[in-house]
Amino acid sequence: MWKKKIYFSIKRLIDVILSFLAIIILFIPCMIIAICIKLESKGPIFFKQKRVGKNKKYFMIYKFRTMRTDTPKDMPTHMLNNPDLYITKVGRILRKTSLDELPQIINIIKGDMSIVGPRPALWNQYDLISERDKYYANNIRPGLTGLAQISGRDELEIPLKAKLDGEYTKNISFLLDIKIFFKTIIKVFKSDGVVEGKVEKEENNSEENFNNG
Repeated sequence: MWKKKIYFSIKRLIDVILSFLAIIILFIPCMIIAICIKLESKGPIFFKQKRVGKNKKYFMIYKFRTMRTDTPKDMPTHMLNNPDLYITKVGRILRKTSLDELPQIINIIKGDMSIVGPRPALWNQYDLISERDKYYANNIRPGLTGLAQISGRDELEIPLKAKLDGEYTKNISFLLDIKIFFKTIIKVFKSDGVVEGKVEKEENNSEENFNNG
């Protein structure tokens, strides 16, 4: 147990250092993305949404906006008559490549998130939150990527997703984080597990629940 506590401190330091480096390296690409978002459609560059953090405390997660501002409010993407109508061209690319997640570097620096951990559930994903409670997966910082993300992502059912989050929580280590980090890079390039449109799964179903996202 004491080894895990020590690693949590080291993990936080690694998160902060890598996040600041990422801001420097990705500053120009992020500026280009921001300009493309503004040129294509009216509305804010960023999308904010309430998520569940460590010990089930709420925080606002940041993403690049991927949908039009006239998207019906408080409606999951899969319930829209034609979700493709609302996702912008730039947004489709961002979602496909996961580049819309880049602003979460801010969340990591703030301490809301870690680079690796269970993906933060939406505040109203009560079934997922409840399942994670069984494995104590709500007791650690959520992550930009996690074991579930490299094991199927949107294609996973809630019980399996929560179980994988539990496995990560139980076996958290530097080597496991490194493994997940590099497998995530491979998955992103392949766009593995990304499901869009009317058949979107769990997180993406509700991804724009409070739209302007």
